[in-house]
Amino acid sequence: MELKTDLKGLSMKEVKEKIAQGANNQPQKPLTKSVGKIFFDNICTLFNGINLVMAGLILTTGSYKNLLFLGVIFANTSIGIYQEIRAKHSIDKLSLLNKAKVTVVREGDFVDIEQEELVTNDLVMIRRGEQICVDGIVIATNGFEVDESQLTGESDAIKKTVGDSILSGSYVTGGNGYVEALKIGQDSYVNQLSIEAKKEKNSTSELMRTLNRLVKGLTFAILPIGLLLFFSGYLGGLAISKAILGTTAAIIGMIPEGLILITSIALAVGIVNLTKKKVLVKTMGSIETLARVDLLCLDKTGTLTNGELTVSEFIVANGVQLDQLKAAIGALVKGLEDDNPTSMALQKAVDKNEEWKLIESVPFSSARKWSGATFDTNKTYVMGAPEYVFSTLSKADQHSVNQASEMGKRVLAIASSSMGFVNHQLPEQLSLLGFVYMEDTIRAEAPATLKYFNQQGVAIRIISGDNPKTVAHIAERVGVEDAKQAIDMSQVDKEADLTEIIAKYRVFGRVSPTQKRELIQAMQKAGHTVGMTGDGVNDILALKTADCGIAMAEGSTAAKSVSDFVLLDSNFDSLVGVVMEGRRVVNNIQRVASLYLTKTVYSAILAVLFIFMNQAYPFQPIQLSPINALTVGIPSFFLALRPNYAQIKGGFFKNVMKPALTAGILVVLYICMILVMGTIWHLDYSITSTLSVLLTGMVCFTSLIYVANPLSKKVIGLISSLIVVFLLIFFFFGNFFSLVSIFNKEILVFAVPLIVTVVPMYHFIRKLILKAIH
Repeated sequence: MELKTDLKGLSMKEVKEKIAQGANNQPQKPLTKSVGKIFFDNICTLFNGINLVMAGLILTTGSYKNLLFLGVIFANTSIGIYQEIRAKHSIDKLSLLNKAKVTVVREGDFVDIEQEELVTNDLVMIRRGEQICVDGIVIATNGFEVDESQLTGESDAIKKTVGDSILSGSYVTGGNGYVEALKIGQDSYVNQLSIEAKKEKNSTSELMRTLNRLVKGLTFAILPIGLLLFFSGYLGGLAISKAILGTTAAIIGMIPEGLILITSIALAVGIVNLTKKKVLVKTMGSIETLARVDLLCLDKTGTLTNGELTVSEFIVANGVQLDQLKAAIGALVKGLEDDNPTSMALQKAVDKNEEWKLIESVPFSSARKWSGATFDTNKTYVMGAPEYVFSTLSKADQHSVNQASEMGKRVLAIASSSMGFVNHQLPEQLSLLGFVYMEDTIRAEAPATLKYFNQQGVAIRIISGDNPKTVAHIAERVGVEDAKQAIDMSQVDKEADLTEIIAKYRVFGRVSPTQKRELIQAMQKAGHTVGMTGDGVNDILALKTADCGIAMAEGSTAAKSVSDFVLLDSNFDSLVGVVMEGRRVVNNIQRVASLYLTKTVYSAILAVLFIFMNQAYPFQPIQLSPINALTVGIPSFFLALRPNYAQIKGGFFKNVMKPALTAGILVVLYICMILVMGTIWHLDYSITSTLSVLLTGMVCFTSLIYVANPLSKKVIGLISSLIVVFLLIFFFFGNFFSLVSIFNKEILVFAVPLIVTVVPMYHFIRKLILKAIH
């Protein structure tokens, strides 16, 4: 589209005046939280509040050493803040590379500027594939069509003419145009929507949803259980200080204070690792979602292929000369001035026809799958997919098209008519001039990447707007299993059962943007977690609908805007790293979560039991510190960062509760046994509490060994060292932790028989738990 002489845009003086008046754009909402918000969110948590209340109660008893747990809380909070700020800096730095620019006309020249530099009344040029970032009025158009699905829910392309209003948040699906910006910044529609609102899907992962439910459940349980436990002990004859220490120990034990922290750290480290691989992550939860994907839908163009086309052959129709065919193509290339891959390939293969004057043009759109132009020669020329340009072809022509498609070539039909366009519809009396055969360039890394996903149990589906035979051939070349099972979606009835179709076919060709979304929805209804890659405007609906959307940096602004990940090097192979990082994070968090929840399980059960028992709670707050630090805190930091790329199976809650319930119930059984032994042999509270700490530690170490599998030399060394430190605490720091030495006959006679039974009892209860859950 040529710039009109009267479209001068704003002068630099006017721009400066508008900036001075505050009529300039505002920066888009950043993907990350501010540093202040990170501090606030990590410090002002519900669990930190409960811990501070517990600390206040302990202060009233004068037992200041029982405040040791606050040191762990401070360390956890500090580490969480550090890691989240580190992740923030990585994302902010990388997001600059993904920043969208906009083309404006100022003083008669095209200028590429950041969106933040826009001012009101700027003249913005918008091309096919771009997201409209201002609210304004169309000043000039060249077949300008937009997708307003975010505003109306309808994905049909809407033609815009001079004087029409246009809202930010919509996407250009055809042609290009000039828009005068009337509303920008906070006043524009696009700034009233967050990225998540645009996607219209819940970005919270299963992992975070489970943890949030757990936090809510504990919040409602802690207060009544704590009050009942305190009054039960106090009214049962315990000194008020002892009742307070027992109650605070129970409540502190119920709080998995480090679980949320370690989850955030693991996700933050995952994001940092991915930024090093040039992958921009929009939300923390999307890492887990992609790791759980079991069905990956790929768009051929830009994913399996690099988006570039090469003209391999011209085929002329009967009675048509090659020069005539090339002249028609050259005129279309000049008249349409498209910058899509098809047009770029044609520009390299033929010379532009400067002789014919353009009268009218119809730009390409994903829905039409053809474009055309009328010239002063009283001729209209059309090029597009053969089946969309002609309802039927001769047997010979159809055979040629089929043969080329089966060889993986893209076929473009060129036709002419003496009639013009009516409402952007194909002209009547079209006659075939010939075909253009084009070939896609396959990405070098695509075969190896698909092989990896096949080995990992991730099913692959190819969804494309191209001819299914062409797509199937390319899919077969890159290693898609059963690639010959292809279907032409343009021939599928709207009422067809998509559930049967997705189960039967692997390659879907001639898919409209709406059908892409419907296919994704059908896959989700079938129980799949669906990932979708795409780079074009026609992928927007599918990217928004998929559980996880992945866009290439070379793709359209629209596709990048609605995706969860952006591969900034446009390297399909980067997906392998994303999935592996996600699996590492989720698998390790599941391991760590079971350790934290073991403490929650046995503390909650014991708290309820001791409400009805006229005895002191078996632990003091300080006695829990060695258990928490050595069996949960220290190992969790090592386990959370281990390589672990196994496929994720089962739900998060079930996976973490199996070992947590096993160890938690076993701890309760041992403590009940110790209390019975204490009653029978009249053991002092200092001995029963020491035995309780010892057996609880041994059970937790057994659980740690189980969840840490496979055991490497480093892990064995770490766990062995922690066990030694745990046992030495009883000898060297017994008084500080209110413990007696276990290295005397009175303790050993009870401790040894119990410790010997820990491993077999653990396996026995584990079998019962697994049987009950399944």
